[in-house]
Amino acid sequence: MNVTASQAEPLLTLRGITKRFGAVEALNDVDFTVSAREVVGLVGDNAAGKSTLAKIIAGALTPTAGEIRLNGEKVDIATPADANRLGIATVFQDLAVCENLDVTANVFLGRELRTPSGMLRDGDMERETRRALSDLAASIPSIRSPLRTLSGGQRQAVAIARTLISQPRLVVLDEPTASLSVAQTADVLTHIEQLRELGLGVVFISHNIADVQAVSDRVEVLRHGRNNGSFGQDAAYSDLIAAIIGTSRSAPRPA
Repeated sequence: MNVTASQAEPLLTLRGITKRFGAVEALNDVDFTVSAREVVGLVGDNAAGKSTLAKIIAGALTPTAGEIRLNGEKVDIATPADANRLGIATVFQDLAVCENLDVTANVFLGRELRTPSGMLRDGDMERETRRALSDLAASIPSIRSPLRTLSGGQRQAVAIARTLISQPRLVVLDEPTASLSVAQTADVLTHIEQLRELGLGVVFISHNIADVQAVSDRVEVLRHGRNNGSFGQDAAYSDLIAAIIGTSRSAPRPA
């Protein structure tokens, strides 16, 4: 019998996550899960705590309270290196790419493959870059194209492909469709679906509810740093908006 994402043990489990910055409480007792082969949308208004939660998963911030588990095992993610070692990759909104470098150089930026004598293994890196882009069904004119010549959607594809080089279990995407055209957005949504087909867990953070609903298996709402609703694929757009602005919330989570 096939086991669905909702039936399987969650890949990532956050319980009671709280994050304070002095007197400011950015997150308060937040619960969050994502399973392998599942896309979970994370939505909320400005200052809802979405980016803070993403940075905690990525190891860029440490929680004030709460616990993180991977496949049921408690872990500490104190640094981005810890997250990478545990199989968690994150693409933040600024992408952190180098405009003057080509596609392959950006995919392997900081993780270049070298021979024992220190020479770059250009052929191997180009081969792996093509594979990663193919896995995402990404259309790039040439892997030797400088990033400055690519569209916003193509740059996003390169940033996502870079995560695959480390063979992650979980990918966190922070506003990947922001400021993109309709066609470019459609391409990025296809890349997200491809990540799911590769068996990865995906956290998709966005202000665009329609984009989130298009590819997410489940949508979680944060409001003022707290959980304010968990919705399935068939949720009405109006219900999500109501949870975001605080006029209602979904049924309580199962224990």
